[in-house]
Amino acid sequence: MAEHNYFAHETAVIDEGCQIGEGTKIWHFSHVMTGAVIGKKCNLGQNVVVSPQVILGDNVKVQNNVSIYTGVICEDDVFLGPSMVFTNVINPRSAVVRHDQYQKTLVRKGASIGANATIICGNTIGEYAFIGAGAVVNKDVRPYSLVVGNPARHIGWMSEYGHRLHFNEEGIAVCPESGERYLLRDKKVVKITD
Repeated sequence: MAEHNYFAHETAVIDEGCQIGEGTKIWHFSHVMTGAVIGKKCNLGQNVVVSPQVILGDNVKVQNNVSIYTGVICEDDVFLGPSMVFTNVINPRSAVVRHDQYQKTLVRKGASIGANATIICGNTIGEYAFIGAGAVVNKDVRPYSLVVGNPARHIGWMSEYGHRLHFNEEGIAVCPESGERYLLRDKKVVKITD
């Protein structure tokens, strides 16, 4: 058996023809399928499926019982909570084959998706967005947005460290952990980098 620079538990199934980055860990009963691309220092928990053509960036954390279907791209530093769900067909039927109708889902850098959330295909989750546990996302989510509920609705803003942001009258908020400052203008949040 060829040497590799990642860890895979003995019960994990790693198909030929996938790419797995250095320092990645793949745990019990997980399956990485042909054509999947997984970056460096990722962690795939127990019972995770990574389907063909899925792309995971570096340092992606996938908790237990998550299936990542063809059409999903997760950029660097994405967190996928336990038992969260992706879809890739809008109108699935058992008797109708729709492999040519898979829709793309893009999860941008630093976004977190909470336990048992569902992401309907064809949407983009913005950078550092925070999807609350059990939310059902059926439209694009803005960067730094906090969304909850079914259907998911915007209720606030989050810092890159995962803290709720509270903006003053000038539209400035400070992350209590990092001290980083954020600006809210025209329903958009940006990190101040001066």
